[in-house]
Amino acid sequence: MNIQAQAQNAMHALSAAFAPMSCVIDAPSKRGFSFIVVNEHGVAKHTRRIYRDEYSTPSRLQAIIDSTRLAIAG
Repeated sequence: MNIQAQAQNAMHALSAAFAPMSCVIDAPSKRGFSFIVVNEHGVAKHTRRIYRDEYSTPSRLQAIIDSTRLAIAG
């Protein structure tokens, strides 16, 4: 799978993981992208930059999702 397809899949997975909150993708580049989880009031709850080696591996992407959920909850 090429880099662009991997990034698109990761962005979709992040959006699905944090629904009903919004997941805003920002500053995409060849190296990675940032995502911001925003609640229903438009308040950013969490932001993180992830890189190609993180989103191209399903287990690493899942670990990012899990740690982000913990950060938002606590």
